[in-house]
Amino acid sequence: MEAIEKMKEWPAATRNYFGELQLEMKRVNWPSKSQVQATTLVVILTVFAFAAYFAVVDSLLTRSITKIYAVLTR
Repeated sequence: MEAIEKMKEWPAATRNYFGELQLEMKRVNWPSKSQVQATTLVVILTVFAFAAYFAVVDSLLTRSITKIYAVLTR
């Protein structure tokens, strides 16, 4: 019996959901093209900066571990 009642409520609940969705989408403040380009540039530069940082750290750790291994295996 309860399942039938839920099925009867489904169309109204769906309409309510989409109505609220439309209202919420009207409130969204979309960024301008220049804002999107600027933030995209910041993200790309940050990714390259972190990649360079991790490359240096990886190189230093590799050299250190190699030297420690060479000393310990003499």
